[in-house]
Amino acid sequence: MIFQFQEYLTFKNIFLYSNFAVLPFWLMMILMPNSKITTILVNSVILPLILAITYIYVIYKTILLEESLLQFFQLYLNLDSLYTLFSIESFLLIFWLHFLTLNLFLASWIASDGVKHGAPRGLVAIPLILVFFMGPVGLVLYWFFRIFYAKKLIFHD
Repeated sequence: MIFQFQEYLTFKNIFLYSNFAVLPFWLMMILMPNSKITTILVNSVILPLILAITYIYVIYKTILLEESLLQFFQLYLNLDSLYTLFSIESFLLIFWLHFLTLNLFLASWIASDGVKHGAPRGLVAIPLILVFFMGPVGLVLYWFFRIFYAKKLIFHD
């Protein structure tokens, strides 16, 4: 049975399911950030743990495919090396899971910080949507909203 499960968990299926799996969490942060269920599911270790297990599984499958994990370090050499690395399906999926996890972490911080400072849900929704697509751009926009709405700028929060 476990072998059938492993055969089902192809890189393409993992990519597809991970994209769909994070959408409810994003919708909870955007539509109901004050909800207890959002706090429990989004701001807990549940989602990062699931994504970390998926990440580890993809690394495990990468090792089974006999792809050298040392190739990861080539991404720092130049843009051509990064392009070459992204042409390998397993490495591309690992980086995509990395991207999903970090953007969700950033979005959960923005959502909880917005609740903490009493920012209107509609105001926080705009940076959250930008974080979904462009990560740091959404964060910077949220900081501007927070400065003008909360009337304070804290660099160590």
